[in-house]
Formats: sequence, structure tokens, C-alpha cells
Amino acid sequence: MRFRKEDREDFSFDLTPMIDVVFLLLIFFMVSTAFVDFTRRMDIELPESKSSTPVEKIRNYIIEMGIDKKIYLNGEEVTIGGLEERLKESKKDVQVQKSAVIKADKGLPYGDVIKVMGIVKDAKITDISVAVK
Repeated sequence: MRFRKEDREDFSFDLTPMIDVVFLLLIFFMVSTAFVDFTRRMDIELPESKSSTPVEKIRNYIIEMGIDKKIYLNGEEVTIGGLEERLKESKKDVQVQKSAVIKADKGLPYGDVIKVMGIVKDAKITDISVAVK
């Protein structure tokens, strides 16, 4: 009499799909890091000039304008006149590089934003930008 040998069930994991996924993830991360643009720096010695003025500081002004026509300069509430005075005080600092970012609500009239931009420009701030979403 011949007895059949019972087939034993194989309960081991098949690692082939997991290895495939790991390699795909590895390739994905290797390719995606190639697109990251790192700032490249070169060692450059700049020549000196007698007529140049060194820029020592950078001052940023953040002007926020709400729908209720309130104006905030660097988080502090000011009026139009107060904004003009504060920015004209900074006009005296020639050695400081200045920039302004205007964050205005989209419901504000266009003329109000232009008025503030004019005040900023009168204060000799040439780097003016408007924040958008």
C-alpha cells in the first residue's frame, strides 16, 4: 500500500514584493533629491571702492491693511499719518537697506493700497512687495 505524503502548507512570507517596494522608494528618493536646488556659493573677493557705502543692516517693514481700514506696521496699529511719520524717521538711515511688504485684504479699495505704497515710496524704500496667496 502506498501512502500519500500530505503536502504541508507553506506559511513563510514572500519577500519579493516587499523588496521591490523598498527599491522603488529608494529610487524615488534618489531622483527627487537631484531636483532640490541648493544655493551654490563661490569664494569671491570683491574689490574695494572709495565711493561705495557698505550696507550694514537690513530693515524689513511689514504693513498689514485690514478690511476695517486699520493699518498695522510690524504688528503695531498706526494711522496713515503715523505710518508716514514712522517711515520718514527711517529715511534718515542711509546705511540701512530697507524693504516693505504690504499685506492688504482683497476687499480693500485699490486707492487705499496705492496711497500706502506712495507713502512707502516717499520714505525712500525702493524694495516694495505686495503679499498674495
